[in-house]
This record gives sequence, structure tokens and C-alpha cells, in this order.
Amino acid sequence: MQIDPNSPIGVFDSGVGGLTVVRALMERLPFENIVYFGDTARVPYGVKSVETIAHYTTQIAEFLLAKDVKLLIIACNTMAAVAAQVVRDLSPVPVLDVIDAGAFGAAQATRNKQIGILGTPTTINSNAYAQAIHRYDPDIRLYSQACPLFVPLVEEGWLDHPVTRLTAQEYLKPVLAQEVDTLVLGCTHYPLLTPLLQDVAGPNVRLIDSAQAMAERAAILLKEQQLGNPNRGAPRYEYFVTDVPVRFQTIGERFLGRTLANVHVVKW
Repeated sequence: MQIDPNSPIGVFDSGVGGLTVVRALMERLPFENIVYFGDTARVPYGVKSVETIAHYTTQIAEFLLAKDVKLLIIACNTMAAVAAQVVRDLSPVPVLDVIDAGAFGAAQATRNKQIGILGTPTTINSNAYAQAIHRYDPDIRLYSQACPLFVPLVEEGWLDHPVTRLTAQEYLKPVLAQEVDTLVLGCTHYPLLTPLLQDVAGPNVRLIDSAQAMAERAAILLKEQQLGNPNRGAPRYEYFVTDVPVRFQTIGERFLGRTLANVHVVKW
């Protein structure tokens, strides 16, 4: 199959969190067109069965492939943990996922081979980060911590609130006790907490933002496969969602760091 370098990058997530990945892509690859899909009607995915997540993920991947994307990016940790292989099996274009990108970044960053992983309960229970990191270096020791309160705190906009700081201190305490030198932010909401988490973790701990790691992996892949957009005009950004909750615009613009335009509602 001949892939057109002018085609957009397709990014998808169970909701709004993947917009942190879109933001990182916009900054790293400023000429690339991007099509984003957020399954806002069926979020959260974390409480659903593996079969349901795989079904939804396939449905969304097929929708984006029909838009002639040149690259698919799974920006949701839950989807990546459960269904990354499913997407790779059906996609005629390259597929990247946030877990692999974050794992690669963490394996390269650690100096003492002690890594902490912060994520939602589903992502942590899937063990996907541990498996991905051990593919890059089997000698790394991992300490995982589920952080279920971070997502609602981020969506509330409490990015530097005393409650968020106390929560972070509680979650990080057992991980930091293991003398980790690297922390993986294993959820697309968590990059918005980077300043606070860095403050709590201290200057000697490196934070791996999977959104930034993903943008770097995408840039490398596009260069290697000569798929970078040759057009140096203003890129087109489109957003598809399955529902427009009242707060979607507010939360979306906070994640994106810019105005959210060209939003279309998809009814399955």
C-alpha cells in the first residue's frame, strides 16, 4: 500500500486525555495534519471488559483508517494495554502506542534501573508497562502505583491544589521509598500535573511524559519512512467525538493549550 505523506496522523483515545498527545505532536511536528477521535460517550474504558475495549478500539481504528491516515497513534493507556495488537493486526499503516513510547523513554532515562510507574488501576493491573519496559531491558526493577484520584482532579482543573499535592504525596511515598530515579506518567491526564509531581518527587527523579515520548517516536518513524508532510502550509486539525459533554470544550482546551475548533459528533 502506498501511503501519502500529505495524509493526516490519526490519534485516538477513550475521551479527552489523548489531547495531551495531540498537543505534543503539534509542538514537535508543526506541519502535520491531525485527526483526533475521542470516544466521549463511552468513557471511561477502565471499568469495561477486555472484549468490549477491544471492540470499541477496533471500531475507532477503522473509522480513522477510512479517513486515510498515514499513521495511527493509540493515545489511551487502557486501549494500548488491552488492544494494541488488535489494531496492529488490522492496520495497513504504522501503529504507535503510548505504553511502548513511555516504556522506551523510561528504559533510556534510568541510571539505577529502578523505575516507578504511575497509572490508572486498569493500566497498572494489566502489567503492560512492566512487560514493555522489560522488552527494552529485563534487568530494570519496577514499582507500580495506581493513582485513581488523579484523573478527576485534573479534569476539575486542580493542577496545583493542596488536595492534589497531598494526594500526590500519598501515592508517591511508597514508590519513592524504593529509590526510583525515573517515574513514568502512565496516563494521558498526568502530564498536566508535571510541575507538581516533579516538586513532590524531587530534582533527582526524571519524569517520563508518555505524550512527549510519543511525539518523539512519531517524529522518528515519519523521518525513517519518509512520511513527513512536504507541505509547509498551516496544518488542518479535526476532532471527532461521540458526545459533546458540557465540559468537553473547557477540559479539551486545557489539555490542548489552545482553542478547540473543528469538532464533529459521530453517532455510531
